[in-house]
Amino acid sequence: MVEVFAVASGKGGTGKTTSTVALGMALADQYDVTVVDADTGMANLLFHAGLSDVETTLHDVLAEDAAVGEAAYERFGMTVVPCGTSLDGFRESDPTRLREVVATLAADTDVLLLDSPPALDSRAAVLPVVMADRTVIVLQPTIPAISDGLKVQEYATSYGTDVAGVLFNKVRDDERIDDVAAKTDRYFEGSTLATVPESERAREARRAGRPLLAHAPDCAAATAYRTAADSLSIRRGDSEAVADRFRSAVIPDTP
Repeated sequence: MVEVFAVASGKGGTGKTTSTVALGMALADQYDVTVVDADTGMANLLFHAGLSDVETTLHDVLAEDAAVGEAAYERFGMTVVPCGTSLDGFRESDPTRLREVVATLAADTDVLLLDSPPALDSRAAVLPVVMADRTVIVLQPTIPAISDGLKVQEYATSYGTDVAGVLFNKVRDDERIDDVAAKTDRYFEGSTLATVPESERAREARRAGRPLLAHAPDCAAATAYRTAADSLSIRRGDSEAVADRFRSAVIPDTP
C-alpha cells in the first residue's frame, strides 16, 4: 500500500516543512513513512532532520549523479530524502526527474510526504501537487495565506488531486481561529485537521536540527500535529500502479 501527500501552502513562512516532518513522525507510529524535500530551489528539510552534513542529496539524484537509495536516510523513525541547498546543485539538477524518484520510493513505503515548494510559479514547483493523491494545505489564519491556499486547492483539484484537509499553523492566542476556521470550511475541501499554536519550542527544534516531535514531544504544538495525523485516514493504493502513474505524470504548464 502507498499513498502520497503533498504538503503545500501557496506562500512561504507558514511552517510547511516543520509540519511535513511533524506529520511524518506522527504517522510513523503506524506506517512506514518516507519524507521527500521536493522544494528543490529553497530546500530546508535537511536542517529540520539533522542532515545538514550529509554528502548525497536529492540534487545529486536529480542530476543523475546518485541513485535514490544513496540520498535516503533513516532518521526519527522515517526515511528522509533531503535536498541540497547549493545553487550549483540546483542548476545541475532536473526537477522533472522527481517523477522517477517518487515512483522508486513508492515501492517500499506506506506513506510518502512531499514537502512542496511554497509557490506555484513554475512547472517544477507544481509537480508535487499534481503527482500526489491528496494535498494537506498549511495555512496561517491571515487573508493572504488563505487566498494563496485557495490557489493551491484550485490547482490541485484541476489535476485530480484531492484535498486531505487544512492545517492551521502558528496560531496566536489573540487570533479568533474558530471564526476563521468556520469561514474557511466554506471554501476549502476537506476538514480542518488541527490548529497548531505558535510555539517557541518549534523554533528551538529547528535551531537544534531536530524535529519538533523529537525535541519537545509533549508540547501543545506537537500534540496538535498528532491530532492532524490521526485525522488522516490513509488509503491503500497498489504500489506498482502508483509508481506507473508517477512515471507517466504529465508535467503541467506554468500556472
